[in-house]
Amino acid sequence: MLRPARLLHPFFFLLLLFWSCWTLNVVVSEPQTNLLYTACSPFYEFVVSNFTIFSENLNATFRDLRDQVKDQSKHFATSQRGDQNNPASSLFQCRDYLSIADCLACFDVAAVAIRNCSAGTHGSRVVYDGCFLRYEVSTFFSETTSFNAVSCGNRSASGEATEFTSAAQKLLTNLRTTTPTVSGFYAASKTQVPNNGPTIYAFAQCIETITQSACLDCLNAGDNNMQTCLPNSDGRAYAAGCFIRYSTSSFFPDNQTINTIPLAKQGSSNNKGAIIGGVVGAAAVVLVLLGLFVWIKRPKKPQSVPRDDIPGASKLKAPEAYNYRDLKLATKNFSDENKLGEGGFGAVYKGTLKNGKVVAVKKLTVRKSNRMEEEFESEVKLISNVHHRNLTRLLGCCSKGDERILVYEYMKNTSLDRFLFGKRRGFLTWKQRYDIIVGTARGLTYLHEEFHVRIIHRDIKTNNILLDDDFQPRIADFGLARLLPENKSHVSTRLAGTLGYTAPEYAIHGQLSEKADVFSYGVVILEIISGKRSEELKVHGHDEGEFLLQKAWKLYEKNMHLELVDKTLDPNDYDEEEVKKVIEIGLLCTQAYADIRPTMSEVVVLLQNKDLSENRKPTMPLLIEAH
Repeated sequence: MLRPARLLHPFFFLLLLFWSCWTLNVVVSEPQTNLLYTACSPFYEFVVSNFTIFSENLNATFRDLRDQVKDQSKHFATSQRGDQNNPASSLFQCRDYLSIADCLACFDVAAVAIRNCSAGTHGSRVVYDGCFLRYEVSTFFSETTSFNAVSCGNRSASGEATEFTSAAQKLLTNLRTTTPTVSGFYAASKTQVPNNGPTIYAFAQCIETITQSACLDCLNAGDNNMQTCLPNSDGRAYAAGCFIRYSTSSFFPDNQTINTIPLAKQGSSNNKGAIIGGVVGAAAVVLVLLGLFVWIKRPKKPQSVPRDDIPGASKLKAPEAYNYRDLKLATKNFSDENKLGEGGFGAVYKGTLKNGKVVAVKKLTVRKSNRMEEEFESEVKLISNVHHRNLTRLLGCCSKGDERILVYEYMKNTSLDRFLFGKRRGFLTWKQRYDIIVGTARGLTYLHEEFHVRIIHRDIKTNNILLDDDFQPRIADFGLARLLPENKSHVSTRLAGTLGYTAPEYAIHGQLSEKADVFSYGVVILEIISGKRSEELKVHGHDEGEFLLQKAWKLYEKNMHLELVDKTLDPNDYDEEEVKKVIEIGLLCTQAYADIRPTMSEVVVLLQNKDLSENRKPTMPLLIEAH
């Protein structure tokens, strides 16, 4: 019986291959099982009463997911099993351009990989190019940002980098705007780069159990993260709630594409049509004129949400609560040997948890008040829901008596100041410095303009910029300012005689806006380029010394920008015109008047452009002399 089967096997294989090609528009079957991300939920977050029963329930959900895909031809499925003691929830999604056969193949690979977590793990997730599988002991179907990551290709796209980046950004913008409006929350599109450049293919998708607005928010964050990939030939951004990808190689059939431009503009067109229809119906010329006046005077961009007003705060996920005894053990009783540093917000210690995970433990110096507990919980809950690749991730918190402790992801390379002014001075290349400048700008853009609550950092400086394993920047200590004691300020009080990082309107008049962060960021740019501290005084003979901002401005006026560059940098390592442009952007950010400083989103665009336009030249900063 076995021998005929072996003889017929090649025939059936060829037949299957033919069938696969035919069903996919002559595209060879490919389940796209390139692994992008895998993670296991910390075992201490939840405890199931009987792990054997939990495993049985989990297996039942996986069978249910597979059956839904196979029997109902679904690309998205959820399943739940078990009672309140041992519940299991699982979710599966494959890309909608895949055939059901490829969808099932991707599921089978994911179902094996997701079990690689250690025994007793109550949750895990795996992301492939072709699919996403997740399970937890708790219900998570409405989550969008419990993880947020990006994966960039290492090959530059062919052709002009600026043209490619511009074309890709337009395609991705239209795609992320369109996707939430399409039934099923998925869309594929493509565009050709001008001047016979390559074709860019892009796809976006959200899980179907979130709202339209949550889908848009998730894709906005993913698109922002993926800007770091450009102008490389491909990139992917993925989170708990969405997936977005672009590539110069086709990864979906041509018949799956849609024209996203009309759909992206549809909302605004409908609004205008409604206004015009109402005016015509009323036949009131006065209302037409009034409507036009209102339209012309409308704000150029939505107003930022005040820090004291937190809409949707009830929907925020609470941070992980850590045990004080565990943190004390992890940091060796908060010993000096584990101390990483100390700043205005408190001391930071390196800690190793019971499961071996290394974390940064920050003991806060917070103000004492009757509302302290409520304010601490509110602020920390907000911060723990901020997810961006250029911001440090808050893992959880701990309250014990008057102690308030935050637990962050650990950055092995510590803070930027140590690479600019400390023992590791001269280590960073120009490319690394430039990436840090760009990444920090993107992180601040997210805090100011993209998170649903506006967050002004107030203390941007080099020791609040941490570096991950790839020397990408992570802004630390955002959102903590309101927790400080009344009599303690993280703003330098030594302004007379030092420019520091503090915007003049904030230090002198107490006027706080996002532009205070922009000023501080501009100072950081100059420090990164020069390798000098902002307040470092240099005296040559009997000549009066200059502070960094003052020196940078005088060199700019003389068109001698490059005299500012860190002497540890190899001149062959950087493009002189690019360095000059970045110095000018730093000076744009430190202009005397807050209103004429660029926003952080404008800074990101300026950094990506080859040159500054003539109307974006910096004006003199406010140079405060020592007395």
